[in-house]
Amino acid sequence: MPTGTSHSTVAEFLAERTRGAPEVQRRLAAGEVLLGDGTVVTAHTAYRPGQWVYLHRDLPEETSVPGELTVLHEDERILVVDKPPFLATMPRGRHVREAVLARLRRRAGWEQVQPAHRLDRLTAGVLLLTKEPTVRRDYQELFAARRVTKTYLAVVHLAQAATLPAVARSRIEKQRGQLQAVEVPGEPNAVTQIEVLERTGDLALVRLRPETGRTHQLRLHLSGLGAPIAGDPLYPQVLDVAPGDFSRPLQLLAAELAFTDPATGLDLRFVSGRRLDLAGAGWVRSQGQ
Repeated sequence: MPTGTSHSTVAEFLAERTRGAPEVQRRLAAGEVLLGDGTVVTAHTAYRPGQWVYLHRDLPEETSVPGELTVLHEDERILVVDKPPFLATMPRGRHVREAVLARLRRRAGWEQVQPAHRLDRLTAGVLLLTKEPTVRRDYQELFAARRVTKTYLAVVHLAQAATLPAVARSRIEKQRGQLQAVEVPGEPNAVTQIEVLERTGDLALVRLRPETGRTHQLRLHLSGLGAPIAGDPLYPQVLDVAPGDFSRPLQLLAAELAFTDPATGLDLRFVSGRRLDLAGAGWVRSQGQ
């Protein structure tokens, strides 16, 4: 709780911060609001600057995201999972319970997992997390220093006579509050290697190796080249998709992660068990389905 306020009780402070939300009074009456030392907060608990107070707000109902969150690897430091599409990495906005962290932290021993990097909610595939706060920075620095090889697969709409360059370079910026990122003039800050693997009619399967990690980089680069990813609701144009509509997943898969483990010096490589089926319109499926 901050200093420099005139509150006499914790209840007054919470009422002001939450604009008198009825749920706060209900949780106070039920003894569900706690101080940092575990003391139950009542209507008369004195306000003491510098203390922690824990209040869990009511969450709106969320539609359950289909698909399994599969564990690919676990050791004493890291956890590697295979994320389904539509599942957010971190709780945010209307996606709180239906997030990778929320699902994993319900399991014993994984209460402190944190992502070392991030996958967009619509992107499926390999995600690296750390199990202890003390080692997270070491793995985050791998990504910041570009010492992780990231390989993606995507199904794109590509006219039969069209070709794609081997490398896409541009300057990408994304303004806060805007759904789409944009390419602007200036020094390139986003680089993507592109390889066409297979073609069927106006669809193509491409392999992508981003050298940088700008928001929506792969989606924007491909869209700008006239090869938007199948199922993309943002590029080239924003589509109105109902929150619980999981019928058209984005056909972008984080297929592989490879790096040298900073703790052991071992070369590690993790491969998604999911695949993109070009012949079947490209929708993401797990192996065996």
